[in-house]
Amino acid sequence: MSLAPRAVLVHRTTEYEELLARHGTHGQAAFFLAARGRSVDAVRERHEHNRAALAEVAGAVPLTWRQTRVERADLDRFLFGPEDVVVVVGQDGLVANAAKYLTGQPVIGIDADPGRNPGVLVRHRPDRARRLLPYAAGAGAAVDELTMVEAVTDDAQRLLALNEIYVGPAGHQTARYTLGLDGTDVPAEPQASSGVLVGTGTGATGWLRSLWEQRSSTLALPAPADARLAWFVREAWPSPTTGTTLVEGLLGAGRGLRLTVESDRLVAFGDGVESDALELTWGQTIHLTVATSRLRLVH
Repeated sequence: MSLAPRAVLVHRTTEYEELLARHGTHGQAAFFLAARGRSVDAVRERHEHNRAALAEVAGAVPLTWRQTRVERADLDRFLFGPEDVVVVVGQDGLVANAAKYLTGQPVIGIDADPGRNPGVLVRHRPDRARRLLPYAAGAGAAVDELTMVEAVTDDAQRLLALNEIYVGPAGHQTARYTLGLDGTDVPAEPQASSGVLVGTGTGATGWLRSLWEQRSSTLALPAPADARLAWFVREAWPSPTTGTTLVEGLLGAGRGLRLTVESDRLVAFGDGVESDALELTWGQTIHLTVATSRLRLVH
């Protein structure tokens, strides 16, 4: 007998809750913000919008379903099941935070504070959850299958990301490495830079786009569902031993980017989550490609 669907509500601690945890009381939090020219009222209002949205979505879960909640900080310890319908209540970035832990489950993005989020990934208002939940669990649900980027090291460590993966120094030092492209005759190039960014069409609306615009690149950035990645080297430095020829490009099927570390320590992390980084040491190689898994985002 198959299990009933389970609604997994993904949320994050609000700024107001973080302030209370740090300062103890509403009054102390208000004093702290006032001393910095901010009002606690706006922070509390956003908190209330978020919690009201979460409560509305929870109340919309069918009575025959199971449901649970998981906070962003606990995603790496949460076990998602094949029967889950994942409902992300919050900002666009929270969808990206959850994506790398999923294996094909449908995802509904709920905008907890409309007007403050771009709504690229959290496309729906809370009042649509009652209709969307059973729809997402059905076989005919329409979804966008969004491309993800994958990094695999030579010792089999693996990292997935929905937006982008950064490989470079953890601080402000210079990263040294050799960069090579799979499937081409272009020779690998020793480089010194502030890091390499490899991202998807979803990521092309964020950090990746800022690099693209900064250098007035003529690359055609991929769309979110395109099975292609764009990559950029940040601030490559020319010297007698390092080059600046391979600084941007696109990766399609069968193409990958290889980076062999020539520094004491580099890191690789996805979607801006530095706390979940891979540690890379001298001589180690990391390979970045289009991931086989995709995020299934419900229309």
